[in-house]
Amino acid sequence: MSGHRERHLVSRTGWLRAAVLGANDGIVSTASLIAGVAASGATTGAVLVAGSAAMIAGAMSMAAGEYVSVSSQADSEAADLAREHAELASDWAHEHDELAQIYV
Repeated sequence: MSGHRERHLVSRTGWLRAAVLGANDGIVSTASLIAGVAASGATTGAVLVAGSAAMIAGAMSMAAGEYVSVSSQADSEAADLAREHAELASDWAHEHDELAQIYV
């Protein structure tokens, strides 16, 4: 078993879920806006401008949302790590027992 490392796909699918959700949201909202503008009798140019604006706005919205999501997760993980460090410093024996219960 020298050098064998298991690779589990579940640990790498978070980005795929976000990408699929974002793409689906962008396609549906942009297509709906284009259909609405076209149904109003707007010119081809107006439909193209509306569709382009919707795609740009959607991309910016998804980027901002993903940034906030990742930033919040990083902050939560940092706070959790700091709490664990404090607990380890104040009650080493309890933390040792806790780890033993998790891994044994």
